[in-house]
Order: sequence, then C-alpha cells, then structure tokens
Amino acid sequence: MQELYHNEVKRKLKEKGKVSAAWLHMASSISAEIMANAGFDVLVIDVEHSPADYQTVLSMCQAIKSTGAAPFARAPWNDLVALKRILDCGVMGVSVPYVNTKEEAIDAVSRCKYPPDGVRGIAGSPRAAGYGMNRGQYLNRANDENLVMVAIETPTGIDNLPGIMEIEELDGIFIGPMDLSTSMGKMGQIASLEVQAAIKRIEDLVIPSKKFLATVADNFESAKVLYDKGYNLIIMMSDVVDLSKLAKQRADQFREYLGK
Repeated sequence: MQELYHNEVKRKLKEKGKVSAAWLHMASSISAEIMANAGFDVLVIDVEHSPADYQTVLSMCQAIKSTGAAPFARAPWNDLVALKRILDCGVMGVSVPYVNTKEEAIDAVSRCKYPPDGVRGIAGSPRAAGYGMNRGQYLNRANDENLVMVAIETPTGIDNLPGIMEIEELDGIFIGPMDLSTSMGKMGQIASLEVQAAIKRIEDLVIPSKKFLATVADNFESAKVLYDKGYNLIIMMSDVVDLSKLAKQRADQFREYLGK
C-alpha cells in the first residue's frame, strides 16, 4: 500500500509554529528509537560530527518510523553526493552547515530538489521511495515535502543573510552558536556581547520573515527563552551529551558517598 508522503513538521514551521528537537550523535538505531519514543517532534541525525554513515542513517530512520517523530539530518557538508544519499535514506529535512553566501545557499537547496527545481539524482529504488513500492508518492511530493535549512556560522554568513533570505525554496535558518563564536575569535564565548550582537542580527532578519529560525539549547529552560523570543525549532537535547552528563553525575555521587 502506498503511503502519502507528508511532512507535518514542515507544515508547522511554515506557519511559524514551535517544534521540539534533539540531536542523535550516538550513531545508534537504539538511541534513535528511544529518543523517538520519548516524543520529540524532530530528531536530527548528525552526519557532520558523529560516526554515522549512510547505512547508519538508514537504520536510524527505520527506528524512528511510526513513532510520530520526523527524521532530519545535519549533512557533513554542502555536497551534492552527501545530500542525495542522506535524502535517499529517508530523512525528511536537512540542515546544511557553514553556508556563507547566497550562491552556496542556492546550491544547497538545488542539491535537495529533483529536476526541474534542482539537481538531485532521481531513483525509485531507495528507502525514501519505499524501495520502489512508493515511488509515485515520494518522487512527486519530495520537492514540496522535504525541508531545507542552512546554518549561518560566520560573520560573512550574517553579512550575506539578506540575500540568502531571498531564496524562496529555502525553508529556514539555523544558528550554530559554537561555530559562530569560534569564527569570531571567541571560541565558546556565546554569552559575550559581540557574539550575542551577531546572533541578534540574525534574529532581527529571520523572526519577522516567513522563514523559521532554529538553534540549539542546553536544556528546556534555555529553549523556552528562545521559543518566547520567536524561535521555531530548538534542538534541546543530545543522546550522547545528556547521557554523559547523567553518567558523570551518578559516578560523582558515588565517589562522594565513598568519601563520606
């Protein structure tokens, strides 16, 4: 039976709604399934900063299926082959890192769209098209249903953001605060006045626009502040980082107990 290919998260973001998200850094279908069953709207498979390969992305998408969560991925780079293969695995949204110019953003969008809207290679056999059993639904709807956002992570990207925002098919903007602070010579100093001023320049352009704004937060309290400011998608957890925090907390508690 053919499934209607439909991206409800993209609908919500088109309406400037709010969605919850978490990183999948563990490159594990088990952690993907756990996080999906927890109830997040979006799970972002990190193919840039994790050991995940394309087979791993596919298995993680399988684990997420039927949970209600939408599988997204952060691409390793703004690369035609990488974006094509990630999308063929069945992700419904992609974040393209380190986009600095309008031309780079145009390339990112084009690489995620089938002709005539783009240059993505077309095939009915991948998982995204139901291994050939759902290709009619997928191939006809993918350009409209798949979501594309680009990451602004440098002062150059901010300077060129007005032009990037002119790309109609681009759905949203992701702020990478760690990369942005580092590119400004202030590694990790996200709270500094200079970095916050740079972030505000992005906010002032994107929040009033038709495009959604996304970023990361350490916890829900930080995410809530951003949602209230006008952000739409916040990645507020990581399977790796939050497990490591909890593990260290438990180990420290045990050592403290022994010390007493």
